[in-house]
Amino acid sequence: MTGRRPQRTRDPEARRAALAVAAMEVIAENGVGRTTHRAVAARAGLPLGATTYYFPTLDDLIAAGLRHALDALQADSQAWDERLRAAPDMAEALTQLVQEYLADRSQVRIEYELFVAAARDAALRPLAEAWLNDTPNTLVATVGPEVARDICALLDGFILQALVSGTELNAPRLTSAIRKLSS
Repeated sequence: MTGRRPQRTRDPEARRAALAVAAMEVIAENGVGRTTHRAVAARAGLPLGATTYYFPTLDDLIAAGLRHALDALQADSQAWDERLRAAPDMAEALTQLVQEYLADRSQVRIEYELFVAAARDAALRPLAEAWLNDTPNTLVATVGPEVARDICALLDGFILQALVSGTELNAPRLTSAIRKLSS
């Protein structure tokens, strides 16, 4: 035996994905402003050099987190679309979907932190805009484009209130407001 450690095979795509997920988790816990390459590397269980190799700037790392979150959101959006199309009462179904979404507050914080980052960084805006357009597109067939955007703005307000206050979603109020907008 030579005393050398066996070489691990490296999977660049797995590392990139692990770093994107770790970036989202660190952002959820600390916010974008306190996210660092070092914290993301530690969360991913990878050396610091891996983060800077795959994502040379912090903005690159945050963008990777946003892309990863967008992919997950698009999958969720398809499920929302199917449930809303099958629902006898769109307002109640949409409220239920928002309640389910808020069940994972950590994930919701990640997504809203990344929106704020996109507001500051023009390079992130196309990703955030794609994200913002996804839910209205799900509602357009039911209520039309203008009402769909209004409902999404309403949802964002209710979600932010629940996040900031640490309270449960006021489901009856949300359902009522959706009905008013869609009538």
